[in-house]
Parts: sequence; structure tokens; C-alpha cells
Amino acid sequence: MISRAIRTVLSLLVTSSVVMSGVLAGGVSATIEQPQLRVPPLENVHCASYCVYDDTDGEIILSVDPDKKIYPASQTKIMTCQLGLDYLNLDDYLTVSSNAMGAITSDSSIMGVGVGEIVQVSELLYGLMLPSGNDAANVIAEGVVDAMFEKYPASGSDVGPDGINASYIIEQLGKSEEEIKANFKLRAFACIMNKRAENLGCTGTHFVNASGLHDDNHYTTSHDLCLMMANASKNEDFKILIGSESHIFKATNRHTDDAWKYVKNSDYLLFDPWLASQTGEGIDSHLIAIIGGKTGTTSMAGKGLTLSTVNANGHAVMVSICGIPADYYYYTTMYAASVTAYGHLECWTRHPEVVYPGTTGDYRYVNAPAAQQPQYDSLIFPGDELVNYVVEETEPAEQPEVTTTPSPTPVPQVIEEVKTHPLVLFAKEQPVVAAVCGIIILAIIVINIALFIKVNSLKNRNRRRKANIRKPGGVI
Repeated sequence: MISRAIRTVLSLLVTSSVVMSGVLAGGVSATIEQPQLRVPPLENVHCASYCVYDDTDGEIILSVDPDKKIYPASQTKIMTCQLGLDYLNLDDYLTVSSNAMGAITSDSSIMGVGVGEIVQVSELLYGLMLPSGNDAANVIAEGVVDAMFEKYPASGSDVGPDGINASYIIEQLGKSEEEIKANFKLRAFACIMNKRAENLGCTGTHFVNASGLHDDNHYTTSHDLCLMMANASKNEDFKILIGSESHIFKATNRHTDDAWKYVKNSDYLLFDPWLASQTGEGIDSHLIAIIGGKTGTTSMAGKGLTLSTVNANGHAVMVSICGIPADYYYYTTMYAASVTAYGHLECWTRHPEVVYPGTTGDYRYVNAPAAQQPQYDSLIFPGDELVNYVVEETEPAEQPEVTTTPSPTPVPQVIEEVKTHPLVLFAKEQPVVAAVCGIIILAIIVINIALFIKVNSLKNRNRRRKANIRKPGGVI
């Protein structure tokens, strides 16, 4: 019994000594750190098409089948969002209709609103872009159509942002205003979507719904998606929406408590833009910031992502990758990072001029390897100023002449030297030897304890034997 207890104690003490030797040597031997990863080369990117579009120069700079017809899935919401921003006021409220909810399927991604719920437009836009809610898409679509009839009636001469008024919808659908308002708002919204696409120069696009639910007649191209993203990104509110990592919804008449739902952005490259900071060969891509993006997935469309980004030379670069097969869904972020990296390298090669210094980490704090972490952070290094890439540079204002007074000579401070104990220094320099010595010392202590216990046990046994001998009838 005693020997088993001794072995247990000895085992625990040996383990403790190994751990303590590691602490004395300066910490554990393993380091928990994000590994430096390389994106796959372009030839290993599996997708139906991709396009990198330099909006500053107005040209495609890298692509594979950029005009190939693809199904956009929820990337459709790039168009829905920009129309919502252009036709609606963010502070207004919309009521969720039965028609809007009846047009979504059981497998739709949703924001979570219900019939009769009164929701602020800004909340619906977050519900559209982050959880990719088809319910939010339909509510916004109906709101835009109502705004068209109210602000730009068929009988008036005023036209909306797309150069049309309500008469255009009536002509396209061949229905009366009353019929459209009662039963055909979602089809009317698709008419506005297609008009906007035409105005942007999209030649391979046709929309039939606001959400991206599959329909053989609902299609676009990776090039057209870049054009849509470029136009939408001119709106500061749009950039805030796609750049938001998460959102907490506030209370409504149906969801009576704030924070009734918490959602996160499905554009994972937004969280780790450093992945696109180098090509597969380790060459700096000169990507300076990822503003944000929109994903889309259906079984027919595959997986896709369209991004709004900025190069170090100041160019606005749109990236769209479409039709990633189901077998490669888990590579979506790395594929997008690869196309982004090589596209930005091409953009930089054409215009090698630094406009925005720094790295992707300087513009968004990321879960990146140490080399990719922010180099300029006013929270860590007071006095540093981050470059704001959404503010145009202006000529510095002329500074008034300032008369300076000489600073007093600083008094040198005496800093008391902190001495480290020789045993600690020895342990740090010779961790293995220190561990062995620790084990030996602990073993000696344990052996002495065991001997002490054994000796005491023998003494007690002798005392009991002598006591028995002295008793009457004891053994002589």
C-alpha cells in the first residue's frame, strides 16, 4: 500500500519537475501561431470563370471565361442592395408582406422576419448582405417598387436613378399599376434590376428575382458581377455593409427584444485579407485592403464570391470568382485569395507606384502570421496614424510659423538593475540539465520520505511487540 502511494507521488513529482523546468527555461516549447500559408497557383483554381477588373482603368486585367454565363445565386444581392440604397431612405420602415414571404423556399437563407413585421430599411440591408436573407431581399424589392410609383409616377416627368419612372415597369409587364402593386411587385423589381444592369454595360445578365433563387433565366457573368460591384462600391453605405464583420439586430414589433439575432459576414477573406497579400510563389501582391464582398451558393450555381478591393497604387480592383464545384467548396476562400493576389500583382505591374503605404494588416486587424500583422497601429504605438484609403489625398495646409522655446535638459534617471538569481539563469541556459537535476533531487526527497515512513513503521511494530510481551500471559 505504502509502495504504491510512493510510486504515485514520485510520478506526479517527476511530471511537475519537467513542467517547472520548461517554465524556468522561458516558457513551453510549442508556439501557438497562425502558419504562413501560400495560395494555390491559378492553374489549381477550380471554377467556371473568374474576372479581375481594374475599375480605375476600366479594363479586365486577369480572367478565365469572364463572359461565360453563370448562375449568380446570392451574389444577385449586390444588385438588390445598391437599388435599395438608391431608392429607399435608410431611416424608413417597411412592412413584411405575405407575398414577400411566400416567394422564398424552405431551404432559403433568411434574416428571420415574419409577415406583418415592421423593419427599418438599414436593418433589412444588413439582413440582406450578412446572413444573405431571401426574405430581406423580397421586402426591399417591394419597397423599391412602391418608392418608384410614389416618387416617380407614370403620370409625371421625374425619373429615378436609372432614368425611368413607373411607366417603364407598366410597359415591361403589360399590367396596370393596381395589378402590379397587388401581385407583381417582385417581377417589377426584376425589371428595374435589368435596367440598371443595362445602364452599367452588363451584356450577359438577366435577372428574374431579387434573391438569387435558381431560375434558368436568372444568370449573369463574372465580368458583369465586377461591373455591379464597382458601381455599388461608389456608395459609402454599401462599403460599410459589405465590410461589416457582424451585426446585431435591434427590436421590432415582432421581435420585441434587441439583439434577437446575431449574424456574421460569410466573406471569410474579409477576416484574413493577408491570405491574398502574396502569390503562390511568395511574391508581394500589393493588395492594400479588402473592402468587402458578397458570396453566393446553390447546387446549380456552385459557390462564388465577388470582392471590392484596393491596390497599393490606389486602383479600385473588383474580383469575381464563380461556379466553384461542390467538391471544392472548402477551398472557396483560398481560391478567391489566389485570384485576388495574382490580379493585384498584375495591377501593380502595370502601375508600380505607391499611393497607399503599408500592408493589409494596417487597414484591418487580422488573424495573421506575425509578419503580416499591422505595422502601424495607434492603439499599440501611440502617435502612429493609419492611412485612410477611402479619403482622397489633399494638399497639406500651410502651417503657421511657430516660435519654439528650448527644452530643458532632461535629468538622467537611475534605473535599478534587476538581478536574476544564478539558479534561474542556469535553468534558462541549460533546461535539460536543470530538469534532470530537479528529477534527481525530487527522487532523493521521495526516497528519504519513504525510508522515514518505513523506519517509523518498524519502530511502531517493535513497540507493539514489547507491549505484548509485558502483558500477563504474554510470550516469554
